[in-house]
Amino acid sequence: MTTARIARQAVVSGRVQGVYYRASTQQQARRLAVAGWVRNRPDGRVEAWLEGAPDAVEALLAWMRRGPEGARVMDITVTETRPRNDADFVVTD
Repeated sequence: MTTARIARQAVVSGRVQGVYYRASTQQQARRLAVAGWVRNRPDGRVEAWLEGAPDAVEALLAWMRRGPEGARVMDITVTETRPRNDADFVVTD
């Protein structure tokens, strides 16, 4: 039986650059078997594409609302989108 996949695009604002946010997000995503990517945006926010099992994606989003130690998440905007069947989770520039 195939597990349904969902996809979400998230934009996180606050103190999220220079605090290990991207690498920590990658670690959490891989632990939860969520595929996609995460990157810094020029405006100081972090953007991520997440896809996988609904419970796993929601768990990663819950973690992203807190972030790693040193981060201060002020807001997160989540947009529902279509899965692209990514296989891994990577940090991009």
